[in-house]
Amino acid sequence: LDPAMIMYTSGTTGSPKGAVLTHRSLLNNAWLQAQRWGLDQTDRYCTPMPFFHAGGCVSGILAVLSAGCTLHPLIAFDPVKALQINSSERCTGSGGVPTMLLAMLQHPDFDQYDLSSLKLIISGGTSIPVALMEQVHERIGADVSIVYAQTESSCTMTQTLPDDPFERKAATCGVPLPHTEIKVIDPATGKTVPCGERGEICCRGYQVMQGYYKMPEKTAQAIDSDGWLHTGDLATMDASGHVNIVGRLKDMVIRGGENLFPTEIEEFLLRHPKVANVQVVGVPDAFFGEELLAVVILKSGEELSEQELRQYCQGQISHQKIPRYFQFAESYPMTASGKVQKFVLREHAIKELGLEKIAKVKMA
Repeated sequence: LDPAMIMYTSGTTGSPKGAVLTHRSLLNNAWLQAQRWGLDQTDRYCTPMPFFHAGGCVSGILAVLSAGCTLHPLIAFDPVKALQINSSERCTGSGGVPTMLLAMLQHPDFDQYDLSSLKLIISGGTSIPVALMEQVHERIGADVSIVYAQTESSCTMTQTLPDDPFERKAATCGVPLPHTEIKVIDPATGKTVPCGERGEICCRGYQVMQGYYKMPEKTAQAIDSDGWLHTGDLATMDASGHVNIVGRLKDMVIRGGENLFPTEIEEFLLRHPKVANVQVVGVPDAFFGEELLAVVILKSGEELSEQELRQYCQGQISHQKIPRYFQFAESYPMTASGKVQKFVLREHAIKELGLEKIAKVKMA
């Protein structure tokens, strides 16, 4: 139970916090991941994730080495280097957060690399668009495995099963790892919600951190008196125990009293043939309280107008889910671990749209 390391959170919703993790939590989590993936000493794994990140350290190093695999690490992520290593070293497994996978799939030289040796692509760390997993499966031909993980849980809480059908692997992040308890609660009441209903996902088990380093108040907010880690993520769970992450509790947009989930809208917009990536955030509105903003990155060489995107949405998704604002960007503000900082996108949008006064009134 002795502390092994202090690993800092990604900082996607604010300042990073140091999670105190133990030898027991790290090694058991790594071993159980490797067992579910079916890794062994014949595998060669390319780890593109940074080692200071839970996915890079626990999934990408400890899990791989615990199974006796050959490890091919990247010092820093670069789509070309990742493609080169996977091809030249005949790697059987690789992975990364969605932005990394997109960068590789959308690279103009992607088809020049032989990735036929890849049997498994692992992703997680955030909500995974189904369309992205379909691209991975179709263009690489590898099986996919989705994990649900946080720094505070020594990495992985849930993981897809090897015999899950592809549709379930692409649309869920699997079932709890052994010796892990998972429940979905109503954030307002703390009561467990029925199967299929949205709520905050909570975890209890060996992998829960001891706490945030020198932050007792934040620790008490995250871990309740019964030992449950409150993740701040919104999810559903079906009768078989498969979990589907629908977004961050902080990312949820409340428009005119209706709860809107950015992940759903992002999934829809990503299916547009000219869209490479999209992030949806809430911005203040004087009438509805919040409105939706979509920040879109187009595929190389493509052109698309706000009007065309709006027309694409008409009749396909409910009118309240159609973003009020569309912006186009070349890139997103990112954390060092490759995750999009949505709170920075929101701050920039408030300034660009001249919504500072509304934001101040709402905060007051």
